[in-house]
Amino acid sequence: MEKIWLKSYPSDVPAEIDPAHYPSLLNVLEDACQQYGDQSAFVNMGQEITYKELDEKSRDFAAYLQKELKLEKGARVALMMPNLLQYPIALFGVLRAGMVVVNVNPLYTPRELEHQLNDAGAEVIVIVTNFAHTLQKVVAHTPVKHVILTKLGDMLGQPKRTLVNLVVKYIKKMVPHYELPGAISFRSVLAEGKQLSYDRPEVDGEDLAFLQYTGGTTGVSKGAMLSHRNMIANLEQATAMFGPLLKPGQELIITALPLYHIFALTANCLLFMKFGGRNLLITNPRDIPGFIKEMGKYPFTAITAVNTLFSALMHNDDFAKLDFSRLKLALGGGMALQRPVAERWQKITGHPMLEGYGLTECAPLVCVNLYTTPGFSGTIGVPAPSTDVVLKEPDTGELVEELGKPGEMWVKGPQVMAGYWNRPEATAESIKDGWFATGDIATMDEQGFFRIVDRKKDMILVSGFNVFPNEIEEVVAMHPKVLEVAAVGVPDEHSGEVVKIFVVTKDNSVTADELIQHCRKHLTGYKIPKKVEFRDELPKTNVGKILRRALRDEEVKAAS
Repeated sequence: MEKIWLKSYPSDVPAEIDPAHYPSLLNVLEDACQQYGDQSAFVNMGQEITYKELDEKSRDFAAYLQKELKLEKGARVALMMPNLLQYPIALFGVLRAGMVVVNVNPLYTPRELEHQLNDAGAEVIVIVTNFAHTLQKVVAHTPVKHVILTKLGDMLGQPKRTLVNLVVKYIKKMVPHYELPGAISFRSVLAEGKQLSYDRPEVDGEDLAFLQYTGGTTGVSKGAMLSHRNMIANLEQATAMFGPLLKPGQELIITALPLYHIFALTANCLLFMKFGGRNLLITNPRDIPGFIKEMGKYPFTAITAVNTLFSALMHNDDFAKLDFSRLKLALGGGMALQRPVAERWQKITGHPMLEGYGLTECAPLVCVNLYTTPGFSGTIGVPAPSTDVVLKEPDTGELVEELGKPGEMWVKGPQVMAGYWNRPEATAESIKDGWFATGDIATMDEQGFFRIVDRKKDMILVSGFNVFPNEIEEVVAMHPKVLEVAAVGVPDEHSGEVVKIFVVTKDNSVTADELIQHCRKHLTGYKIPKKVEFRDELPKTNVGKILRRALRDEEVKAAS
């Protein structure tokens, strides 16, 4: 089965892209800085840095790594911080030094951090002081030789810098005590690097750019090896799909998803840099009132988020008061986008929400809805240019030829990673003849649009019937008193498994029976939840994806 390239594609969306359009990511930055030097590149806490300043500061950071720390090309440098101006400076500094970025979730536990630093062989870590106490517990057991510390307000002008850092440490008490002897400050690194010469390394498309870890929600996290070519291919694929909407030098994207996550890294940071746009960095998107207040200060034209974040924004009355007149692109990904959320978004903003699909291992974009889509399609759209997708029987590996029949998605394209770092067996298991097994179950319609049914591992088996949690969750989310929901399979002596839902409500008056009756109207018998548990909150990943695995593990533990 080959990819169907739709005749209805807009004429300005090419069927193929050139993954060597730029020799490396260094060229992407250099071109943007040369073209858009005086324009704002990143904004955070009211402070802006221009492309020219990004060029200078990332050069200084690169020079420090090369000359002061004397690191070789290919050395791994870990970045552990939320969305701050320091992040793009360090990110592009590492890449310009010819080194490899190892993105680290700041909320990692000591155990998770130790695993990732050891697995990656990271020699340097750049970390915000808020999380330094975590590093202190494990740094002696890792290859890390150099610690670069930064405070939240370090890139702000005075007196705001001092004020923010004092409030964070002494008023809000967000910086637990730590001891990291020999650590150097981020500001000192930039100051010293300014005095040092910088040697532009020879970097080509096959060189490693990122070790992007897969989160570990399904076991030990693995480092996806993403080359410069992988990232440039995906940047060009995103350009092909969204470029017709974007005007060079005129865009501002809301970046609430962390830049250390592959979705925001490509769709926000790299794509909008190529177009000379601005990234409004939201450091704490969980503070919804503060987030909305920040959005109100800027004429935003684009936003990316996951379903839970879009939903949280719309449940605040102030969101509807924002000016959406310049909005062109609202892109949902990272988890299934629910119809009630997408339709409410369009009603409030007057603009459709496009759902896309990607994976860390694919840099990440695989499929997305066309920019001409008038409203929520309920699909993840079509494969990006130069991307082939087939469906295979999960058990036999045979190609699924029948339209509408579920199968596991396999992906082939220039964005597919080289493999998992130091894990040849895991690589061989997931990549065969250039095809990557996604672990996601999908269907395809007659026009070539794909629809994710669910994760292969999340499928619930009720009396021999496959039940997909996404379908259950979308139905439950339609109930007006439901804020969030997760569906999992729990053991049952009669049917093997039954569906259990975990629900966060908007209105405490709702009952379990009321939700079950609601489901009876929309679902066939074996899919109807048999158990309902109300929660104040659901476990989530760093980007807000609900962790069904954590809920399943709780159930297994309780049953044993």
